[in-house]
Amino acid sequence: MFSCVKSYEDQNYSSLKRACLRRKVLFEDPHFPATDDSLYYKGAPGPTVRWKRPKDICEDPRLFVDGISSHDLHQGQVGNCWFVAACSSLASRESLWQKVIPDWKEQEWDPEKPDAYAGIFHFHFWRFGEWVDVVIDDRLPTVNNQLIYCHSNSRNEFWCALVEKAYAKLAGCYQALDGGNTADALVDFTGGVSEPIDLTEGDLINDETKRNQLFERVLKVHSRGGLISASIKAMTAADMETRLACGLVKGHAYAVTDVRKVRLGHGLLAFFKSEKLDMIRLRNPWGEREWNGPWSDTSEEWQKVSKSEREKMGVTVQDDGEFWMTFEDVCRYFTDIIKCRLINTSYLSIHKTWEEARLHGAWTQHEDPQKNRSGGCINHKDTFFQNPQYIFEVKKPEDEVLICIQQRPKRSTRQEGKGENLAIGFDIYKVEENRQYRMHSLQHKVASSIYINSRSVFLRTEQPEGRYVIIPTTFEPGHTGEFLLRVFTDVPSNCRELRLDEPPRTCWSSLCGYPQQVTQVHVLAATGLKDSSTGANSYVIIKCEGDKVCSAVQKGTATPEYNVKGIFYRKKPGQPITIQIWNYHVLKDEFLGQVHLKADPDDLQALHTLHLRDRSSRQPSDLPGTVAVRIFSSASLTAV
Repeated sequence: MFSCVKSYEDQNYSSLKRACLRRKVLFEDPHFPATDDSLYYKGAPGPTVRWKRPKDICEDPRLFVDGISSHDLHQGQVGNCWFVAACSSLASRESLWQKVIPDWKEQEWDPEKPDAYAGIFHFHFWRFGEWVDVVIDDRLPTVNNQLIYCHSNSRNEFWCALVEKAYAKLAGCYQALDGGNTADALVDFTGGVSEPIDLTEGDLINDETKRNQLFERVLKVHSRGGLISASIKAMTAADMETRLACGLVKGHAYAVTDVRKVRLGHGLLAFFKSEKLDMIRLRNPWGEREWNGPWSDTSEEWQKVSKSEREKMGVTVQDDGEFWMTFEDVCRYFTDIIKCRLINTSYLSIHKTWEEARLHGAWTQHEDPQKNRSGGCINHKDTFFQNPQYIFEVKKPEDEVLICIQQRPKRSTRQEGKGENLAIGFDIYKVEENRQYRMHSLQHKVASSIYINSRSVFLRTEQPEGRYVIIPTTFEPGHTGEFLLRVFTDVPSNCRELRLDEPPRTCWSSLCGYPQQVTQVHVLAATGLKDSSTGANSYVIIKCEGDKVCSAVQKGTATPEYNVKGIFYRKKPGQPITIQIWNYHVLKDEFLGQVHLKADPDDLQALHTLHLRDRSSRQPSDLPGTVAVRIFSSASLTAV
């Protein structure tokens, strides 16, 4: 995974460390200096901050003390509980933290070789489609010899403070971490895809079936190494970090550190009883103040669980910020869950693998409407189709599709001020089976994301076989910026950008001709087809000037709904379009009938219901059945 890690700010960790050891000096990072500019992007500093190296804060500094654990972390003075919650989740996954903290044994302090220490560390984060290696020095901001930001339970453990410093460097300064987004940090730690879930929707408290389905999805993400966090929305500024009577805190991110079905009962009885409870373990980044309801640390409910089961779950009665809740109570008290699923693209895995398409794009402004790529959302109908467009295919009868769009992260610095996200989102349209050029009119919309000014927007949707166009947009037209589009499907989707508005003119156009007309053919359904004992297994073929579109087979019905579209750029508009219906057989397909369409732009009747005919060239006779077809033709090639 890390063969292609890119050095951030062109700082190479190994060469910088060698240079420091050779000169016998401790590293000082010129790109993130020990000054107020690395602390704040606006406002005056509070108490006097002194930047100190770990050796000046305590004796025997270490990266890790007794390993790494979600209990290590405590939130500092900046409002970054979201980042600490993400770190808590990370600490519970060895395979993940070893990616973020590379060569940790080599980076660890070695008391026996003090001369091998150069005051330099490096960490890996996934940013905008690639892993970056961020180098920092070990000078940390303190007040009264205490770390003021993220710190550990152990005074001499520094992994979380150093990871936070590297992340602050990416963000521009420490203040940029104030009030951030857990979903972003989870993605940056893993390269995964974050899916926000609103627990207030869908009546999860009363709908046990929906709640069980959601728990199974959360359990699956956890069991496959994903990271999860939960929070309670604060509706007003006064609500922020208000403690509720149940012990939970509003506007505060909690790390989910375990998800499991807990067996109730004692001894052999527990094995024969099938009663299990859906449970989630959470952790408050403050390292204290826990849930005090059912299944809290000292509650009597734990008497229903055997001692061995309690030990397996790691139940403690300390006010360490970690506690268990039933999933029903999680849905009752929390408002949001963020699942960061690790997308498995390995073919050597026993779990579901995904095919990923990853494309970089940009919203750019141009005075020529055909070159403008910042048209805003569908509210702006005159410019909407000027946005970037991406086509992909679902190649199974039905497939789950995951789509994520991420805008380039903004840095917040003293020089540039706070980096603000654009409000972004996307729509998905089902298009013709043979579309190769950009959309210019509305097609059937099958899904759309929310529009929000967050760094990324995610959508999970199930779609039938066919071809689809994604149109990612900013909410308002004229806004510019870069984005990364990620599309995950079960089989390769052939996702690509549509760049051309119409067929290109080439040197052969004068010899072979150039399209005079565009026609969209939408075959809706057929009725009264020639019946077999089991009904027809029919499919439709649309033919035009050597190009053809074929539908899926509709099994066992004399009244099939094909709902198939084709788009044709016609050099010889006088030649009719042919629609044929066939009955599928293993050895040889049976012809059921056809119709010819002139598809003239002057024909104002869009919907046609036509009788099927045989293939006789002289006097075709009627065959059983009719076909319903919607036609649109235009002399303007950018009309559809």
